[in-house]
Amino acid sequence: MAPIDPHSFTDSTHPLTTHVALSLYLDFAISTIHGSAVLSLSAAFSGDLSLDSRSISIRKILDPKTLTPLPFTVSSSPDPIRGTQIVVSLSGHSSLLIVYSTSPSASALQWLSPAQTFSKTQPYVYTQCQAIHARSIFPCQDTPAARIRYDVVMNIPGSLSAVMSARHVRRRQPVPDEARLLDMESRWCGEDRAVEEFTMEQPIPPYLFAFAVGELGFREVGPRTRVYAEAAAGELLDAAAREFAGTEEMIGQGEKLFGDYEWERFDLLVLPPSFPYGGMENPRMVFLTPTVIKGDATGAQVVAHELAHSWTGNLITNTNNEHFWLNEGFTTYAERRIVEVVQGEDRATLNIGIGWRGLVEEMDRFKDNMEFTKLKNNQEGVDPDDVYSQVPYEKGFQFLLRIERQIGRAAFDEFLKKYIDTFKFKSIDTGTFLEFLKANVPGIEKEINLEMWTEGTGIPEDAYEPVSNIYTKIVSLAKEFKQGKMPEEDEVADWNGQEWELYLENLPKSCEPSQILALDKRYMLAESKDYEVKVSFLQLAISSKCREYYGQVEKTLKDVGRMKYLRPLYTALVQPTGGNHEEKLLAKRVFAESRETYHPIAQGVVESILSKHL
Repeated sequence: MAPIDPHSFTDSTHPLTTHVALSLYLDFAISTIHGSAVLSLSAAFSGDLSLDSRSISIRKILDPKTLTPLPFTVSSSPDPIRGTQIVVSLSGHSSLLIVYSTSPSASALQWLSPAQTFSKTQPYVYTQCQAIHARSIFPCQDTPAARIRYDVVMNIPGSLSAVMSARHVRRRQPVPDEARLLDMESRWCGEDRAVEEFTMEQPIPPYLFAFAVGELGFREVGPRTRVYAEAAAGELLDAAAREFAGTEEMIGQGEKLFGDYEWERFDLLVLPPSFPYGGMENPRMVFLTPTVIKGDATGAQVVAHELAHSWTGNLITNTNNEHFWLNEGFTTYAERRIVEVVQGEDRATLNIGIGWRGLVEEMDRFKDNMEFTKLKNNQEGVDPDDVYSQVPYEKGFQFLLRIERQIGRAAFDEFLKKYIDTFKFKSIDTGTFLEFLKANVPGIEKEINLEMWTEGTGIPEDAYEPVSNIYTKIVSLAKEFKQGKMPEEDEVADWNGQEWELYLENLPKSCEPSQILALDKRYMLAESKDYEVKVSFLQLAISSKCREYYGQVEKTLKDVGRMKYLRPLYTALVQPTGGNHEEKLLAKRVFAESRETYHPIAQGVVESILSKHL
């Protein structure tokens, strides 16, 4: 076997899947999908074909043309990271049909009961397939090296509607023939069922497969954009429409910088608070956490990031997670270029400053395993969710900024356009990028140590900490806090959440509890509606043993499931330098009470944090 990806059973000598046709019956009563998947390969193949799966029950595998059984085996003991290997014996086949059912514990799916939704009357389900969770929805070659087109027939309760990272074709009544292979004609065609059809005509990596089903409503935001959320969350929908009103302008700026927008639509779905990420760049249907809606339009920067993925990540994809910086470093660079045009240079510089602090903190997080401070790193035997960090985002951004500083912005812009045009709809690795860079910028390897940037640990000496009036002022005010001086009200009168976030990130790791109380009394940071500010403050309160805020910590951990907030708060409660018996008991109790409200990916991350320290 010649692995193509440390996180997949896919063999590099096998043909890759190019198209998947899915028929899915969503059974909310048992949190299960009954499905069939026709996988079409790039070429006919004879031999044992390996597929990835996780917590999936295989009922049968057939030749889709004759419906005769194909021999297959399922590994008896799942790999703790890759899941279960399915091996299908093919004899000159170019496609195969798999009939299966998912598990209620599928790692990509969060099933919400009506009580967990805004309406309190209808259930909800949504997916999160990055990094390696598509295999828990349908058996596949779950690696970004395999780019697939897909068609979906989705049978759902008639009172609900569906959205996908695909073009919506139509909504219609179920047809009995569609359910014959699933042996469930009567349920498929129940009076209270409907079918939604979707098609994705551009090839995407499996981790971008996405859908959500619930009682959904929407607002029009622009000619290419709608904002969706639960219909009962009318105020949330209205607030999202206001927050993201400038989306079309951002799309236009992205096109000027990086070329045509290839995906036709750029719709946004605001998910329930349990969504584990800030945003997910699913093409045509970006998923967002409600915590990005801040009321001051700064949440649109998350949208700018997900939009930038339309060129860097979705068009050009890392071939596996060891090269994740090719997705996120490029996208962070592209996001800040869009923000600079739309919201101004000061705002973009603040983003760089916050990112710089985050990168410095990640160096401390990985001080005992510096492998994960490299851009190109070894993830053999490593769960990508466990080492997810700001390194590929911020160190990757710094690398590209270093190239821009060397050759000039105009030349770098031309390079980027050529790079995107050359590799669009392809998956590449770091070596491919470096060869393209050296071919198109002759002599660059003599000016920049490319190997140090991509394979070296830590932050290179020629990285760039931003310099601007507003950045310098905020950092200076944070230093004064060490001497017991708080910022004056006139100094912070025009601050938004990002300014406060940068200020808090630059304060000492722990302070006197009296200082924390005084700062909050004046500026009400623990009550901030901006979770970036709230969580930064609460993290400081925990490390300073300011227990007056532990009620707010508990409430925050129960209100949201975004890992950007869960990870630092749980870590602050249990780490040896900050947590003691009382804090550890709090962390353990809150997780026990909140676990089922978190997405399975977030559950795993918190469990990993607690197991390390408890």
